Amino acid sequence: MLTTLLATGALSMSMSLAFQDGGQDQTAPAQPPAAPVLQLDQPAADPTLIERSAGEYAAYHGVISDLHSAPIGSGADLDEAMNRLTAFYGEERLVRAWIAYAAIIAARHPEYIDEVRELADYYGPEAAMTGLIYDPTYATSFASSEDAQDSVVEALARDNAEILEVSQRYRAAAYELQGERWANRSHGDRTDRLAELSIMGRDPINLSDEVMMTLANGLDSGLPASALFDHYDAPPTAAPAIAPQLSLTVGEAAPDPDRDRIGRILSVAALQSLGNNDPARTDELVDALLADPVVERCLAWVRLDLQQCVAAGHFMYEDSFCIAEHALMDVSRCLASNAN
Repeated sequence: MLTTLLATGALSMSMSLAFQDGGQDQTAPAQPPAAPVLQLDQPAADPTLIERSAGEYAAYHGVISDLHSAPIGSGADLDEAMNRLTAFYGEERLVRAWIAYAAIIAARHPEYIDEVRELADYYGPEAAMTGLIYDPTYATSFASSEDAQDSVVEALARDNAEILEVSQRYRAAAYELQGERWANRSHGDRTDRLAELSIMGRDPINLSDEVMMTLANGLDSGLPASALFDHYDAPPTAAPAIAPQLSLTVGEAAPDPDRDRIGRILSVAALQSLGNNDPARTDELVDALLADPVVERCLAWVRLDLQQCVAAGHFMYEDSFCIAEHALMDVSRCLASNAN
């Protein structure tokens, strides 16, 4: 009897608890919380043709930034500076990189890009692409292209101004080093140095993760390449009276920029924005526009003049002058928006 009463009481209590909890079965074991799922970042998309080329231009200005304060205390230091610069001067590498970077800056103007897309919507993408490839100056005729042109010219001027700042540093050093014993030693045979310069620029440029991250952040803001890297200026050095004084005027936008060259840059920006269904076709057209024979010839002369300067030098300090005059100043002239 006692056992029956206890069993009945336990059953009544269980039913009462079940009723109070909304009829849920309290005897079922509690389910453990779901394990957290690790969310992995999606793999980054491969860079486009334009992004890869623009990355090399960013890497070049990373070198320019480094040379603001790089040591100039030995012949090895001068060789290192020369090698790092000339690595970008082979073939058409720097030309393509320069145009690609400027085109991305131009593409940061939505009004201009919208007008290009309206043209493609009306005439068809292929007709728009054909017009841009056969007459690059047509890209400058859009009503909203003026702001894009101004941004390109200003960015190129700022980049060239930084190249000239570094050129001034190495030119002044060429005179100051004349008081250093190591710099007054004769070079001797320059065969090895010239042979090394002749092959520079053939190997691919190594784009570090730092350069690519800096590039991405800079392109989002439409910054000139010279603004991507912080640099610390070397202590100012006063050049002797015999040193020629440089007059830096490239900080001003060119009053009459080369319309064909700026048009080429704007055309690359326009082609990238059309978003047609044939990316291979777009890359083919863009690849053709990234070539600029005038600037390529200019840089070919730079390389030749640099090698002749090195060959003609007798003392180590003269290499600093060769870097300033040819590896830097002449290059800034080639990359000016109104180069000819």
